[in-house]
Amino acid sequence: MRVLISTAGSHGDVLPFVALGREFAARGHEVILYANPFFRSYTTDAAIRFVPISTVEKYSSLFGELADGDPSRAFKRVAREYAEICPEYYRAMKSDVVPGETIAIGNSLLFSPRLLRETDHIPCATVHLAPSVFRSDLRPPRLVPNWINSHTSSLLKRTAWWMLDKIFYDPNFTAPLNRYRAELGLPSVDRIFRSWIHEADCVVGLFPDWFGEPQSDWPGHVALADFPLYDHGNQVSLSPSLDEFIKAGQPPVAFSAGTATATAHEFFQTSVEASETAGLRAILLTHFPQQVPASLPKGVIHVDYAPFGALLPKLAAFVHHGGIGSTSQAFRAGVPQLIRPVAYDQFDNSDRAVRLGVAQEVLPKQYVPHVVADVLKKLTTDSSLHQRCQQIAMRFTNCNSIVTACDSILSRLCEVAPNSAVQGTL
Repeated sequence: MRVLISTAGSHGDVLPFVALGREFAARGHEVILYANPFFRSYTTDAAIRFVPISTVEKYSSLFGELADGDPSRAFKRVAREYAEICPEYYRAMKSDVVPGETIAIGNSLLFSPRLLRETDHIPCATVHLAPSVFRSDLRPPRLVPNWINSHTSSLLKRTAWWMLDKIFYDPNFTAPLNRYRAELGLPSVDRIFRSWIHEADCVVGLFPDWFGEPQSDWPGHVALADFPLYDHGNQVSLSPSLDEFIKAGQPPVAFSAGTATATAHEFFQTSVEASETAGLRAILLTHFPQQVPASLPKGVIHVDYAPFGALLPKLAAFVHHGGIGSTSQAFRAGVPQLIRPVAYDQFDNSDRAVRLGVAQEVLPKQYVPHVVADVLKKLTTDSSLHQRCQQIAMRFTNCNSIVTACDSILSRLCEVAPNSAVQGTL
């Protein structure tokens, strides 16, 4: 069977789909992955055909345009990017369709697989990486710093969702999608984040129910498959220089603004000052070195990349943006977290981590040296918090998310397309 997998975004958005591709390939399927050429190297050692979409230059420049700490501006820029690349993904995937022998898989915001489902009747699976995409009145996801919650009145909830759609989602996502749908001869859709975003033959959530418990007003056909926990360096050791730094003193704190921003200069400067104030050694993690202060004090180093599986268990604390990949890796490592959410799903992920008792949140406007230093001192000395972190880490003993996700996709698509090649893959 031919499996078409489309993905876009940062490492945290792309790598889970690389993992899915590897699993399908290991099962003997023909896998084609569509992504920015920045990620080509992640598939060179696997039986995956890589189809480049857009350019490395555009990928790098995009993250230089995303304003750190401005969620509305960042999300609008991402929406424009997805709208611009969707037709290229659709055309590339359509050219690889083998009727009756093809399935398509995509993420929450890349709509090309769902368009193929409508134009070419290709069985389609949508994979959501975080629970924030599921709209609920019973447990509303936290989409901005201050948002509706389960105790908000029904009227205010309806008003909030309507305003979010009409003022933000419709002009930035729905309108561009409908323009392209019209080119394809498809009818327009309305308020796509209310239900259309889940209208695939199979919907998979790559997170466990203890992190994002399904609500009765979620779509009824969602299959949860735990966190993917895929890191390109899963089997890679720390570099000798980083390993030597860690062993040279007390466990350090690592700071990351995520792989989707190149404008977090103030974040790293503040982090350096907070580390000095708290008397902690620090590792600054970013592959955009222009964000890092030109001169670093003793006990602070910059690292372009380190495999989280090897690094995080050696830390005193992990400070990050609240991306689902960073959050889940910290859960598995049993390391205390300081989360500074700035956009996208990060506010909701942060809220869930804090509720679990393993993290504290500091919003960008409050992220100043003395505040961060005080939080880090608490995180690194609170024995009850450390115990809770270890309890959460124990939940990852038998985590096999990617296998479960592939099983769910094949099983469900077999039900909806019983006469296709999917039938013979189970």
